[in-house]
Order: sequence, then structure tokens, then C-alpha cells
Amino acid sequence: MKLKRAGRKGWPRVVSDEELVLHVPGGVMVDYVAGEVVRPLDVGFRGRTLRILDSGYRWLHFAPVSANHAVTVQLDQHLEPVQIYVDICDGHGIDPDGVPFTHDLYLDVLAVCEVQADGTWHVTATEMIDVAELNEALTAGQITPTQFELAWAEAKRVEGQLNANAFPALDVIRAYLRDQRDLNSPP
Repeated sequence: MKLKRAGRKGWPRVVSDEELVLHVPGGVMVDYVAGEVVRPLDVGFRGRTLRILDSGYRWLHFAPVSANHAVTVQLDQHLEPVQIYVDICDGHGIDPDGVPFTHDLYLDVLAVCEVQADGTWHVTATEMIDVAELNEALTAGQITPTQFELAWAEAKRVEGQLNANAFPALDVIRAYLRDQRDLNSPP
């Protein structure tokens, strides 16, 4: 099993950035804003290319307490979600710098969504990735059979919630974004 740190501060792709770690109801949030990006990041998703990092993009990472997942929503410069990335894990922690990390179980669930007229996010597609990594970790003894089963059960549960538009972690992230917009709105 590997530790996966949620912080992105000082990322070589980015010349300037800001990162804030907050304790929010139900977990820990890392709010990362990329300033000037020198190497944008594009990823594949179900046969198409998504740009998930460029100048002005924002990543919100939420690690719910007592959950076997952590979620990062990658937003464009207009705060529209580009991708939802869910790390399946066997617990969380906080490093000495105060940044959350996960005990990563390799398997991840990705999703894309459309923003509805009322501002809600409607998941339109999901995909599980890194299945080969999970299998290799089991074969190499990096995870136990119990952790292997946990990864699959949690990934299927998360994917089902995403497809039903009933994933609680997204509600926390949307509420955080809404509160941030309200704080920054002129009176």
C-alpha cells in the first residue's frame, strides 16, 4: 500500500499557486488554486481528453472522516467541474505539515458531470481505473486479500452513488464552493 498526499503546493507544473487546508464538517478539505501553469495536464477519460490542470484551475480535495475514499474535484477557471477523481483507500491521516494523506488502495473511480441550470452537478459517466495496479499490488503482497476486497466493494459503492447522483462527499464540496462564492460576493 502506498501513501498518497493530498497537497499539491510546489508542483513543478505550476509557477505560482495557493493551498489551504481546512477542517470542515465531516472531514478535511484541501483547496488548491493553480496560478500560472507551465505544463497543463490532460488525461484520458472514456476515449476523450480532459484538461484537468491549467492556469486558474482549482482542485478541491475532501477526505471524509471514517470513509474508505477521498475525492478531488478538478474545476476549470470558471469553477465548472472537469473531472471528479475518487481515490479508494484504507484510511486517512494528517502529515506533520497538516496535509491529509490516504493509505491508497490503487483502485480509483473517475466521473464527469454536467452543471444543471440550478447549479447542481449531474454525473453523466463514470470509469474505474488502475485495476491492473490493484491486481499487481495483491500479487506482490503490497496489500492483503482483505484490502483487495475492500477496494472493490468501496469502488462499486462509490460508483453506484455517483451514478445515482447521491455521493455525500460531492455535497460537502458543493456546499464549500457555495459558501466561498457567498463570502466573495459583493453586498
